[in-house]
Amino acid sequence: MSNLDLAQSGALGDSRLAGRRGAAEVWTVANELPTFFAVVAAIGLAVYLLSNQFFYLNLLTMALLFGGLAVSWNIIGGFGGQFSIAHSVFFAIGAYTAGNLYKHFGVSPWIAILPAMLLSAAVAAIVSWPVFRLRGPFFAIATMALTEVAIAFAMHWKAVTGGASGLTIPYRAGLENMIFQQRWAYAALFLGYLAVTLLTSIVILRSRLGYYLQAVRDNDKAAEASGIPIMWTKLKGMAISAALTGIGGVFFMMYVRIVEPAGLLSLFDVGVKIALIALIGGIGTIYGPLLGALILVPLDYWLRAFMGSAVPGGNLIVLGLILVLGSLFMKKGVAGALRQVYRAWSRQQ
Repeated sequence: MSNLDLAQSGALGDSRLAGRRGAAEVWTVANELPTFFAVVAAIGLAVYLLSNQFFYLNLLTMALLFGGLAVSWNIIGGFGGQFSIAHSVFFAIGAYTAGNLYKHFGVSPWIAILPAMLLSAAVAAIVSWPVFRLRGPFFAIATMALTEVAIAFAMHWKAVTGGASGLTIPYRAGLENMIFQQRWAYAALFLGYLAVTLLTSIVILRSRLGYYLQAVRDNDKAAEASGIPIMWTKLKGMAISAALTGIGGVFFMMYVRIVEPAGLLSLFDVGVKIALIALIGGIGTIYGPLLGALILVPLDYWLRAFMGSAVPGGNLIVLGLILVLGSLFMKKGVAGALRQVYRAWSRQQ
């Protein structure tokens, strides 16, 4: 058996359902669809139940946004093993693209989604070509430097970003403008975004690209020896991940309608936070990033309110501690821990 076959067999290990007789079934996209629709329906019900509870609805809305961003990051960071913390750059590209097209040219944000995706994917491919030649922590450091360069660039390119004062979108409510009076409409919008990212993630994971990404993650030398185009695989995974992140930037721009570079490109509030959510939820899994967002986003808001005035930066300290503890005791995240509990329960039946 070739190394590629071994990599594909390993990649499919998490997709096998052991029966009582020890038989295993390889899951396909069709096998994943019932769970996918159940998850989307459950969250849709939560949006409906919280439609009049504005505070909790806002928490859920932001959790859905970061859940979609974390799922998008997981394509290259989880499946491909490339720990990027520069996704705030692609997030900002999507936001600024939609904002400028809408404000200066009257282009609907729905139409702006396509150029936002294309521009995010193109920038990701261009900057990743040299960066992917680095390995391990050096790759992460390079993506960190990219974020800092992007912040400096955005601060001085006032014609596009508005500089330090930011870019403001005029309020003109209407479906065609992606601006709503009802807060639940934004939650429904971000739920749709989450559904798109989840479905894309499922399709990629069960495709040849998904097997290639996981083979590169597990052993890039063996994957290359088996004939896998390493650089092309990484670039394709990064481009798809960045394009989906750019969509999130479009939705975020029309949700808040005012952004400034320091916040939109924040290394800790966006770039690191996206990766942290995926790590805590379960990196490399389909629904782990969503679980991480549903846990960490409300927790972050609560920590900011509870510790923000008493201990400056205390919320970051606690989140960092959670990351350390999660790395030590839940190496596969919440999703992995739940899977282990389920398998232990199944063996006892």
